Amino acid sequence: MAQTVKSLPAIASGEAGLSRYLQQIRQFPMLEPSEEYMLAKAWKEHGDKEAAHKLITSHLRLVAKLAMGYRGYGLPISEVISEGNVGLMHAVKRFEPDKGFRLATYAMWWIKASIQEFILRSWSLVKMGTTASQKKLFFNLRKVKGQIQALEEGDLKPEQVKEIAKRLAVPEEDVISMNRRLSGDASLNSQVRADSEGEWMDWLVDDADDQETALAKSEESEQRMGMLAAAMDMLNDREKRVFEARRLRDEPATLEELSQEFGVSRERIRQIEVRAFEKVQKAVKNAAQKALLPRPVSEASV
Repeated sequence: MAQTVKSLPAIASGEAGLSRYLQQIRQFPMLEPSEEYMLAKAWKEHGDKEAAHKLITSHLRLVAKLAMGYRGYGLPISEVISEGNVGLMHAVKRFEPDKGFRLATYAMWWIKASIQEFILRSWSLVKMGTTASQKKLFFNLRKVKGQIQALEEGDLKPEQVKEIAKRLAVPEEDVISMNRRLSGDASLNSQVRADSEGEWMDWLVDDADDQETALAKSEESEQRMGMLAAAMDMLNDREKRVFEARRLRDEPATLEELSQEFGVSRERIRQIEVRAFEKVQKAVKNAAQKALLPRPVSEASV
């Protein structure tokens, strides 16, 4: 897989470099399902690097499209795309063509996870938080602030804090803290107080995991993502569509939108969503037990 990386188009910094890169990746053809399946089998069973290269390059446009959704975090888009490409390569490496789903469906979650982890690592020297709720707050706070017209600089109003906390199902204290951090990083060399010589740098503690712990967490995360993809394969087309639209999107579709798409009532869509979630949850839990993961999979895992 490392040799495949070298042959990918390079992404230069700046808008001109991005435009050239987007033009380059448009030249790679999209794959028909049958061709994708044969290439995936060739890579999985025979280690065919040329097949892996075709699988990766045919999905570079998917990475670029997803990466564009993260342009508001002040990071070079070229680096965001590059990190997404790493996620894509992980997906290709672990893709199981006999499961019956397309590579794009499986790779999407690897790409997003890789990009989001990169943003969380890079956005600030001060750790933003790594729990599921903190990540959700980090990646959705700006969007929700826009929805409720909370556009002023500085601290949020109490009613705005309450509304955001309710929409994202997080504590109000977390909303206040995250909003202050997202309002701009302070210099680590600035004084803690005006009457003190101490700097914020003095208070920083390296709470990063050691190499062994980080590797273990990475491997566990990969297992869970693979389990989720395999569990979704147990759903029929309608269940998969509703589950993805309601549970896996950054901006979930409404019951009304899906009811119009399928020509059924909103209550029927809700029932389909609940049934699909229960199927996926059960399949992931069973897979986790078989794999002897260190802790059981909760609802938050799916």
